[in-house]
Amino acid sequence: MSSQAHVIKTRLPEPPPPVEVLLASVRAAVEEIKAKDVVEIDVRGKTSVADHLVIASGTSTRHVKSIADEVIKFAKKLGAMPLGVEGEREAEWVLVDLGDVIVHVMLPRVREFYALERLWTVGDQPEPRDD
Repeated sequence: MSSQAHVIKTRLPEPPPPVEVLLASVRAAVEEIKAKDVVEIDVRGKTSVADHLVIASGTSTRHVKSIADEVIKFAKKLGAMPLGVEGEREAEWVLVDLGDVIVHVMLPRVREFYALERLWTVGDQPEPRDD
């Protein structure tokens, strides 16, 4: 006797929520759980992976995981299932992939070390002028 395998499908709803709605949901989630130093970066034209990155800090590994869980909960209310969640076990840096929006929740020391804001905004600032 063989048993049938269970297939778990993770996908965005048909149609996926608009990016603005997804971003608003992420904002509400990180605000609800009191994430620190929240930054949104528009990466359209820099990568085809996503349109926006949201980077936030938590005060402890428990706080980092709670913020990521809240983002997932708010996304599910829209009918959007995360395409992937990484780093929950260690919870020093948790990545939640919502398709057009990728959320990074990090401990401050990890965030400082990887400096994602600098990485993704290089060239966005005007060149200093010598007057």
